[in-house]
Amino acid sequence: MKIGTPKETFAGENRVAMTPDSAVQLQKLGHSCLIEAGAGAAAGFSDAAYEAAGVKVVKTAAALFKEAEVIAKVRPPSTTETRRLGAGQTLISFFYPAQNKELLALAEKQGATVIAMDMVPRISRAQKMDALSSMANIAGYRAVIEAGNNFGRFFTGQVTAAGKVPPAKVLIVGAGVAGLAAIGTATSLGAITYAFDVRPEVAEQIESMGAEFVYLDFAENQTDGAATGGYAAPSSPEFREAQLKKFRELAPEMDIVITTALIPGRDAPVLWTKDMVEAMKPGSVIVDLAAERGGNCELTRPDEKVVSDNGVTIIGYTDFPSRMATQSSTLYSNNIRHMVSDLTPGKDGAINQNMEDDVIRGATVTHAGAITFPPPPPKIQAIAVQKKEKPKEPTPEEKRANEIAAFRAETRQQVGLLALGGVLLLLVGLVAPASFMQHFIVFVLSVFIGFQVIWNVSHSLHTPLMAVTNAISSIIILGALMQIGSGSFLVILLAALSVFMAGINIFGGFLVTRRMLAMFQKS
Repeated sequence: MKIGTPKETFAGENRVAMTPDSAVQLQKLGHSCLIEAGAGAAAGFSDAAYEAAGVKVVKTAAALFKEAEVIAKVRPPSTTETRRLGAGQTLISFFYPAQNKELLALAEKQGATVIAMDMVPRISRAQKMDALSSMANIAGYRAVIEAGNNFGRFFTGQVTAAGKVPPAKVLIVGAGVAGLAAIGTATSLGAITYAFDVRPEVAEQIESMGAEFVYLDFAENQTDGAATGGYAAPSSPEFREAQLKKFRELAPEMDIVITTALIPGRDAPVLWTKDMVEAMKPGSVIVDLAAERGGNCELTRPDEKVVSDNGVTIIGYTDFPSRMATQSSTLYSNNIRHMVSDLTPGKDGAINQNMEDDVIRGATVTHAGAITFPPPPPKIQAIAVQKKEKPKEPTPEEKRANEIAAFRAETRQQVGLLALGGVLLLLVGLVAPASFMQHFIVFVLSVFIGFQVIWNVSHSLHTPLMAVTNAISSIIILGALMQIGSGSFLVILLAALSVFMAGINIFGGFLVTRRMLAMFQKS
């Protein structure tokens, strides 16, 4: 199949859906690649680089749409581009079918197959195709860089001969992909970072990245992320009021606020109101990553940077990934490549639109002259943290009852063992001579005493292995000392040798332990 990438027509869009590297990988799948002249220039990829990778450069978009069988784009197609699609052609791009119903109907009318990269289901197998996460990661990183560009101080605190600089305090609202990327960037730059999310289960992720999770003292059962495609669910009005109250408390302390709260298909919730902006210090910065859907800040203006009356800069740019076009294009083209790889299971250049595949079915919004949006829920649930139920703490009465039960069980076991041992001794005594029984009883008692001595040695000053070895050696010495007064020369010699060897083991063991402890002490 011929896969073509036209130049993006959306004003200010610098990304491109195919890079020279991704084109090489597509050709390994059996496809041939085409690109419109100048399509990659804004992202730093020249036509010569594409030609060196074996890509055919086509002069116009019209010629490319006419020749290519698969069209790969970044932004949703314009009406003109959609009309250029025909039956048998496949379009792979961001599409946002819920917001572009007229465009969806036009694509259906044209008979084209449309695969929306924004509709890739959030399941483990589809992570390599998750273009929303790829772009959100870049947006979160760029938001911090943009904030730093408009902030008048360092992120990290410094103490210099010229004066002391306090660290910046950064609040991230929303800990999705973009929020976590912003947290990582702000923390690495040395800022004191705080983060809030309506999902308390992400607190562990936030704290593991060096930020402080802002807890809200409000009990509300949140919908599992698996039921909402991995996104946070809308909150109740009561929760929202508690949330705004918390933000009002934080606003005067924060130097930088980055908001990322957005649910696909919905307008952005207003989380940072006008009075919160007025409570912030002059020179503070707000970066609103939800500006494209109205913004989380009440004063946000999409695609603009405004300064409030009290000197707070509010950035509402909607093209953060495009501002890092080279990196964005590289990641997005890899997402496209992985999608095409799933569409080409035989690696023979033939597209197989397998509608039984969860990923392909979920991302396909039109196929064979019919609208296939919305898709059925995937057979595998979206990625979500599984809730762990805390074990119930026993009451004092239950603890006491458990202790009594354990004591009775241990007592029964010991009494049973003693009774069994007594019966065995009685049975042996019925048939064995008196001299044997005298030695046998001493042997049994020595085994019992030895067991108790070995397992009750304190391990505080040496390792458990050393403690057990020294205790065993001590028992050997006791036995040897008892035999050293024997009338037999051979017994005396062996007893003396036992005392000597056991003494080396005991004193040597403690000496080695002392040297080991000295390794951890300062000289």
